[in-house]
Amino acid sequence: MKKKVFTGAATALITPMTPDGIDYDSFGKLIDWQAENGIDALVICGTTGEASTLNDEEHIAAIAFAAERVAKKVPIIAGTGSNDTPHAIKLARLACESGADALLVVTPYYNKTSQRGLVRYYTDIADAVDKPLILYNVPSRTGVNIEPNTYRILADHENIVGIKEANGNIAKIVETMSYVGDKLALYSGNDDQIVPLLALGGSGVISVLSNLLPRQTHEMCARFFANDISGSAAMQFRYHKLISALFSDVNPIPVKAAMAAMGFCRNYLRAPLIEMDKAAEEKLLEAMREQGLNV
Repeated sequence: MKKKVFTGAATALITPMTPDGIDYDSFGKLIDWQAENGIDALVICGTTGEASTLNDEEHIAAIAFAAERVAKKVPIIAGTGSNDTPHAIKLARLACESGADALLVVTPYYNKTSQRGLVRYYTDIADAVDKPLILYNVPSRTGVNIEPNTYRILADHENIVGIKEANGNIAKIVETMSYVGDKLALYSGNDDQIVPLLALGGSGVISVLSNLLPRQTHEMCARFFANDISGSAAMQFRYHKLISALFSDVNPIPVKAAMAAMGFCRNYLRAPLIEMDKAAEEKLLEAMREQGLNV
């Protein structure tokens, strides 16, 4: 097994915003709170961080700010990737120069590519940087799936060290791990499948839930690794309603509303994302209150 970027829970962190840009005051306080509450790593400018509506200057500035703020307390994983390989390489290099400890590289989207194209895409990016890559497979958003045999080929690259798997297909994940379990760390990309993927040899989760509950999401993983499987599973069951509410609308719409309700930021999203409707938001707040959150 190559060296893991992290073990446990990494937060796919929101990016607090105002109409004028990134709200760095709120961003800094949020980063501090996550680190103080036991999170194992932070993903900056991922899907939950609204990276698709950040321009390159904002994207890299957010990564640099987070890296400086966290001061090596936990790894900073920079979300990069593009449907244009040269642009993906540019973002990857700039993220590394800005202090990222690792990269989370999403598959190409819209124009997509073949499995052979995915091998070329990831190889070209991994060859261009000296930081570890976690491959991000989220076919519901990108329209392309990394197949198990493609993971098997990519696992031989020294800079490719992990997978964020959000395809939801347990059978495919089993097949993938049968090929690469001793070469790539597996991270759940779905909060409702944390414990199932840990049971398949997973190393943790890249989580939306942990925006709200960093210590508890860390603990869910830690209990599993300490062989308290039933305790870990009980936490998965306990948070099921809240997880469902956090994905009752397009991510990160609900989690932005949740974090605003907790006082961490304004409930401001960049268009075309818009706020939740009030009925769905009230169900989210109810699920939060049931977990003891003061909203």
